[in-house]
Amino acid sequence: MKFAVVLAYNDPTEFAELARAAERAGFGAIVLSDHLVHPEKLSSRYPYTENGQPRWPPFTPWPDPFVAIGFMAAVTRRIRFITNIFVLPTRNPFLVAKTVGTAAIMSGNRVTLGVGLGWMREEFELVGQPFRGRGRRAEEMLEVMRKLWAGGMVEHHGEHYDFERLEMSPVPSEPIPIYVGGTSEPALRRAARIGQGWSSELHTTEEIREIVAKLSAYRRDSPLAGEPLEICASVSDAHTLDHYRRLRGIGVSYLFTVPWMMYAGAEDSLERKCDAIRRFGDEVVAQMC
Repeated sequence: MKFAVVLAYNDPTEFAELARAAERAGFGAIVLSDHLVHPEKLSSRYPYTENGQPRWPPFTPWPDPFVAIGFMAAVTRRIRFITNIFVLPTRNPFLVAKTVGTAAIMSGNRVTLGVGLGWMREEFELVGQPFRGRGRRAEEMLEVMRKLWAGGMVEHHGEHYDFERLEMSPVPSEPIPIYVGGTSEPALRRAARIGQGWSSELHTTEEIREIVAKLSAYRRDSPLAGEPLEICASVSDAHTLDHYRRLRGIGVSYLFTVPWMMYAGAEDSLERKCDAIRRFGDEVVAQMC
C-alpha cells in the first residue's frame, strides 16, 4: 500500500513545495480535486454530507488539476499524480484527451486519471453539457480517449460521438490508468467493468471492506475479470500503524491522507505542512515498507 497527499482546499502556489516534500518523504502520489465554479446560489444537493451542503465554503481554491500537475511534475521525478476526481462529463473528450495525454507525456507517465460523473447540475449548465445521461456519455468519452491515446488513425461511431479516421499526436508511451469514483451501485459496477481502479469518498474501515468485497465480485463478472483493480481510499478511522496495516490487508492500494491534519491544522503555514509531511513519512510511510 502506498500513501498519497491530498491537496484539496490548499493554496495552489504552495503545491510545488508540498509535492517536493511528499516525494522526499516517500509518498507514492499527490491527489488533486476538480470543480469549475462555486455558485452563490446552489440548488444541487451534495451527496456526501447529511445536510446536502458541500464541505467547503465559497472562494475555496480549485485550480485546474492538469495545469497544477505540470507545475509539480517539473519539480519532482518520481511521485505520481491522481485526480480524485475529475468531473469528466462537463468536458469535451478531445480536449480532455489532449490535456491529459500531454500531462502524461511531459511528466514521464506519472498521471492517473480519476474520473467521476459530478453532482452539481449548475456546472454542467454553465458549459453547455447535459446533466441527464452523463453516465453513458462519460463511459463513451473514456472509450474515445483511449482510442486517441493508442496512436495511429482511429475512428468512432457511437451514441454521443461520431467521427471518421483521425489521429492525435503526441500520445503517451504507456496507457494512462483510469480510476472511476462514486459509491452508488451503478458507480461501483462501472469502476469494476471499465476501470483500472476505484476512488473513494470518506469512509470508515468497515465501509471500505464492504465496498472492496462488492468491487471484487463485480470485477469477476466483468470483461476485465482477472485484471487487478486498484483501490484508493480515504478513511476516517485509521490513525495508527495497525489501522494502516489492516487497510493494506483489505486490499487498499493508495491511502489518501492529509498529514498536517494529524500534526498541525488546515490553516497552518506551508513550513508546518511540509514538516507534517516529513513526520508522517518517518513515522508511518517508512514503517510500512
